[in-house]
This record gives sequence, structure tokens and C-alpha cells, in this order.
Amino acid sequence: MNRAPAAAKLNLALVVGPRRNDRHEVATVLQRIDLADRVAVEPASRLSVRGFAEDTLVRRALEELAEAGGTKPRWAARIWKQIPVAAGLGGGSSDAATALRLANAQLAEPLELDEIAAGIGADVPFFLHDGPQLGTGDGSVLEPLELPQDFVVLLLLPKDARKPSTADVYAAFDERGGAAGFGERAAALRAALAKVRRPRDLAALPPNDLASSPLADELVAHGAFRADVSGAGPTVYGLFHRKADAERAQRALRGRGRFWITIPAWYG
Repeated sequence: MNRAPAAAKLNLALVVGPRRNDRHEVATVLQRIDLADRVAVEPASRLSVRGFAEDTLVRRALEELAEAGGTKPRWAARIWKQIPVAAGLGGGSSDAATALRLANAQLAEPLELDEIAAGIGADVPFFLHDGPQLGTGDGSVLEPLELPQDFVVLLLLPKDARKPSTADVYAAFDERGGAAGFGERAAALRAALAKVRRPRDLAALPPNDLASSPLADELVAHGAFRADVSGAGPTVYGLFHRKADAERAQRALRGRGRFWITIPAWYG
């Protein structure tokens, strides 16, 4: 059985614009972290996905790959979950991209996967590429970024968090007129990225347009040089120069939710 890690991601910035067709225009900084599910795919007589009953994306990815390749989806996939579900960390998208890579390698004539991935979800193509990326358009148009990777990430999934659906989060954004000034805000993001040399320069990136949390301010108060919500939430992240600093912040906020201490990852 072929298997591989499926890493989580952070949105180090998320600037959101108007809705175009069925997706919003965005400018987002995508960064893998070393918190990962594992996905395995092997040839089989029929399609099956085990290990995570709520999966829809891996199954869809394998169906779409088979259709594009003019064949039947004859794979058995298994998912081992470590990334919290519906938390803004892209676990489902990462699982789907990993399944695509593993199954594609088993085809007699492997396919180019970016277009297939984009049809599954805007975040999925990111997980086919190494390193941090700037996602534009609906998030699936990618530009590689040279960002510092020598920092530590503290993730906090707030206690009793009840995340509305991503569609509802975007609908609330539309209702409050959040898309106003998108062009200027996207340009400001690019200008801030051009000045990033050291980890602490990431503090100048704009805050998440979709979601905010007072816990981000608390993480900064406890030593994070940047803190924000990832994606549509509810996970909050803090960036720290040292693991010891992240551990102190975790102790200070004990009881506020589930924590993970991790680091940036270049691929996987």
C-alpha cells in the first residue's frame, strides 16, 4: 500500500474579495505545517475509502481522477486523521491532494493534476506544490513565496468551538460588505510580502478578512509575534521565535481549548 503524509496548512494572511461565479476572489498566503494526516491508496476492484466516515473529498478526488484518465475508480484508500476536522487547517483538501498524487502514480499514463485538484476545492492545488504559496483568483492560482521557515507555531482550537459552515462564514462576509476595497488590500498584502526577510516581518501581513478571535490578542500578549485565525476558523495560531515561548503561552492559556505545537513544513 502506497502511503504519504497529508500536512495541514495555515492561512498566514487571507484577503477576501467579491464573489465570482461560485467562489470568492482571494489573496491568501498558504503555509504548510508539520501536523499531518496520513493517506494510503492501493489498487482494488472497486473504490472504497476507510478510516474517516465523514470523508467526501478523497472519494471525489479519486472519482475525478479516474474520469479524467478514462478509467474506473478502482482504488482502496485509507485515511488516518490527526488534523482536527472543520478547523480552518485544510485537512480534507490535503487528504484529497495526497490521494490524487498516490493514485496518479499508479496510472499507466499519469495526468497533470492541478486542474483536477482545482475542481475539487480551491485549497487542493496548494497541496500539490512544495513550499509556501500566494493563492489568488479563487485561491487555486499559485505563486511560490520565499518566506522564512524558522519559527514555531502554536495552534489553539478553542474550547466548545462551533464553527458555522464555510458557506455561512462567506455569506456573513458578503452581508457586511467585506469585499469593499479588495484591490487595495490585496496590493497591500503583496507590498508587505515583498518586505518579509525574517520571521517577525510576518507580523506586518494584514489580518484575516473572514474571521477574528480575541484569543489572537491573548497569544500576542503571551509572546507571539503574529497571531490570527486560519481560514474560516475556528483554529487560532500564534507564531513564536522559540519553542519555549510557545510552551509558556500554552501554559498561560491552559483550559482554553486543544493545543498543538508544530513547525513549518516545506512539503508533504
